[in-house]
Amino acid sequence: MSLSPTLRAALLAAAAVALVAAALQLRGKRQMAELTAESIQAQLDSLDPVTRAAVITRLTADEVKKVRDQHR
Repeated sequence: MSLSPTLRAALLAAAAVALVAAALQLRGKRQMAELTAESIQAQLDSLDPVTRAAVITRLTADEVKKVRDQHR
């Protein structure tokens, strides 16, 4: 079954539009992640050294627990 040239062109155009939309969505999510990381870093930087160390220790311990729980 062969497609007509017009239908083939329409399908290729639709695929191109879908790829552009996906790329834009991915770019937006990446920018949001970068802004979130910058915000977290700024909040950590504003803490006094003892509190900052405690927060980082707690976050690290929580992430280690998540990884260990996933591998069980």
